[in-house]
Amino acid sequence: MATQTVEKKKRGEGVRTIVSALIIAVVLRTFLIQPFSIPSGSMEPTLLIGDYLFVFKFRYGYSHFSLPFSPPLFSGRIFGFPPNRGDVAVFRPPEQPGTDFIKRVIGLPGDRIQVIDGVVQINGTPVQREPAEDFVGDDPCSYMGGARATVRVKQFRETLPNGVTYNTLACSQRSGFPNTTKVYSVPPDHYFMMGDNRDNSEDSRFADVGFVPFENFIGPAEFIFFSVNGSAWKIWEWPWTIRWDHMMRPIH
Repeated sequence: MATQTVEKKKRGEGVRTIVSALIIAVVLRTFLIQPFSIPSGSMEPTLLIGDYLFVFKFRYGYSHFSLPFSPPLFSGRIFGFPPNRGDVAVFRPPEQPGTDFIKRVIGLPGDRIQVIDGVVQINGTPVQREPAEDFVGDDPCSYMGGARATVRVKQFRETLPNGVTYNTLACSQRSGFPNTTKVYSVPPDHYFMMGDNRDNSEDSRFADVGFVPFENFIGPAEFIFFSVNGSAWKIWEWPWTIRWDHMMRPIH
């Protein structure tokens, strides 16, 4: 009898431990840090297909998009601070509220954004852009994953007005993306997002993404904790597919 009582007590403690761990995991994921993976090359060379990263949700505060399954329990945003120009951030486009996107914040509320001959203009001033060493790797002009040829692509170093710098790719000759766009006037409380793979990114230049309300942000991407050039589930391939030089690093 005593043995059965001890076994029941152990089972009860085990269940409580599992439930407690699940609650802690949900709280962390909802309010602090959420992991994401990169399925496309729209943010290359900054983020590669197969990167796994952490998004710090607390920095922008919370909206109903911060909650699991995004229940419309309230509108607007509470706590936190608005995105900075140059942030790499995860968000939900108004036209695709069930899909997570990750791009860079280029335009702030009230800005006028245009691309002329491949150069981003912010309020009529060209963003500083200098040639950088060519990008050599899996073809970044191919949007989705899978087998991609190794190619050489032009790379530029952009510097935003607030000093944030990062590399962009130029695939315009192959992608068919327009090298010059109309002027986009960013509405109040909205942001203009662009991919670093400038000519191969579905972003605010297109109607199915458009301007992104502050409410639709999940948070800034801050840290790459794992990166693999292939399936993460094929553990036996990790010795030659893990990108050791691209993991455990901050995102700029």
